[in-house]
Amino acid sequence: MLAMAVMLLTACTDSESKLEKRAAELCQYVPDHELLEQSREYMTEDFYAVLDTMFNLPEQEELAHEWLYYFVTGNGGTIADYEVTDVQRIDATHAVANIKVRQKWEDGSFDESTDVEMHCLYMEKVGGQWLMSDFDEHKADCIQYLANYRREQAVRDAMADYLVSRIGSGYLQGELCVPTLMIVAAEEQDSTHARVWCDTWVDWYRVAGDTLKSVSGGNHSGCMSLEKQADGKLIVTDFEQTVDGAGNDASARRIFGTHYEVYQNVHSNADIREALRRLQLQNYVSQHKMEVHYYQDYGWPAVALQ
Repeated sequence: MLAMAVMLLTACTDSESKLEKRAAELCQYVPDHELLEQSREYMTEDFYAVLDTMFNLPEQEELAHEWLYYFVTGNGGTIADYEVTDVQRIDATHAVANIKVRQKWEDGSFDESTDVEMHCLYMEKVGGQWLMSDFDEHKADCIQYLANYRREQAVRDAMADYLVSRIGSGYLQGELCVPTLMIVAAEEQDSTHARVWCDTWVDWYRVAGDTLKSVSGGNHSGCMSLEKQADGKLIVTDFEQTVDGAGNDASARRIFGTHYEVYQNVHSNADIREALRRLQLQNYVSQHKMEVHYYQDYGWPAVALQ
């Protein structure tokens, strides 16, 4: 009886020891600004898919949720150093490892001013192998971020389609039309209707070697009304624009209302506009796999996209 108890205790100890060793191994695949291909072998299929989608999203205008792109810091020349303190077995196929993390320099020395942080690594046994299934419960955050991103992207796609087909058709046309979208505010009226206050630019380009040369374009500010169709696709049903000339400011105040100050800050800042234009051109060129590296307005030097 005593011998059996010793054997069971040894088996339990061995199991915990193996789990701690596996947790330490899994820590090496916690993303830090990039997701390594070999991470697929150490993560559950759904967790890897969520992270892979996150890391392949086009760069956004505001990285307010940049922390979602990495779970343990390793910035400024430091590398995350992991120590597994213990592993809590939840059931036969689930466990949680408590991890101490501090930063060390690339030469292996520690930054003594950096506090130790505690993190939780979630493990799931799949096909006899313990895999990482979550880290600090960020999987749920990532899924929510992706849902928001896709909803916002559907709005942007509808706005871009409208600007190209309805507004762009009134300009001297080149080979391609790429609008610049600056969203000031958005409001969901119900499940199928929304309004977006925006400052947008429509630009036509011709391709000259590795450069997009501007052909024509102009500014269009105002409020777009969007509606979800039966097939789920969003379309712009109306675009109330500010007027040109002497009545411009009055019409902007009326249309933008409480969003007027934000609109003015965006509309009057050429640096913001050019930064967003360059970013959205980068995304367009990348999406269409174009060998283009510059864009150029008439009479101005070419601007590098990267």
